[in-house]
Amino acid sequence: MPIQKIIDFRNRPASLDPFYGSTPGTAEYETAKWLNRRTGSKVDNHFENSYSTEAYLQEIRDSGITHAVVVGRDTPSLTVSNDQIFALTQGHSELIGLGSVDPQRHGIQNTLAEIERSIKVLGQKAINIEPGFVSPALHADNPVYEPIYDLCQSLRIPVCIMSGPTTPDFEYNDPAAIGRIAKAFPNLSIVCYHGFWPRAHEIVGVAFRYSNVYLCPDMYVFAPGSGVYIEAANGVLQDQFLFGTSYPFRAMKQSVDDFIALGWSDSVLEKVLYKNAKELLKI
Repeated sequence: MPIQKIIDFRNRPASLDPFYGSTPGTAEYETAKWLNRRTGSKVDNHFENSYSTEAYLQEIRDSGITHAVVVGRDTPSLTVSNDQIFALTQGHSELIGLGSVDPQRHGIQNTLAEIERSIKVLGQKAINIEPGFVSPALHADNPVYEPIYDLCQSLRIPVCIMSGPTTPDFEYNDPAAIGRIAKAFPNLSIVCYHGFWPRAHEIVGVAFRYSNVYLCPDMYVFAPGSGVYIEAANGVLQDQFLFGTSYPFRAMKQSVDDFIALGWSDSVLEKVLYKNAKELLKI
């Protein structure tokens, strides 16, 4: 089946921050190369192709990606602000911005106001949080996040929760917390970035139980033990699975080609590459 449309649900140009490899000769640049090797990129410095916005957009087009969802960061160690994401995405139909917030740093009232601004003023399509990366680290079902979940549920926008093997303490890479959130906020769409890998079986169990939980393993769909994601997406989770490259930490075109080759039925492939994300983001 020829692929017509693809939404990459997790993507950032390297130019956004040294953390993404924007500055050759730095420790961050070498770390970006290292992570690319660990996730299977054939060329570990491919991300240099996104040092300019035009080159980044061309990389997206060359990969066959229709829309790239650009995610900011709001953590004590790395901030890529919602305004930065807006400045990058505005005027480019290929790019979709997501807002990010940290209620522990900014206070809950400021955080809720920033969510409203992100969605209603900046036109961003979802909110990203990273509980395991804040200081001190928190579980995703910590009460500080409840007003965020309540507001996003009211606004009918997804919350994206990032967790995985780079979480500073694996204690906070716990899928059980997602189940508790999904139960407490049944009308909230919850996207699990990095698919809580390596705890793939557990998060698949949570998504099996709660249909408002979506899995986006992104670059970890190619990692050891990830076959359970594919098995689940080919069956009961076909409406709850999203494609993502996690660029710049895995090559875009290679990720598209590798993903398609994992073995999907035509109807499921169309859903996980495009339809599920389109419905979730209301585009």
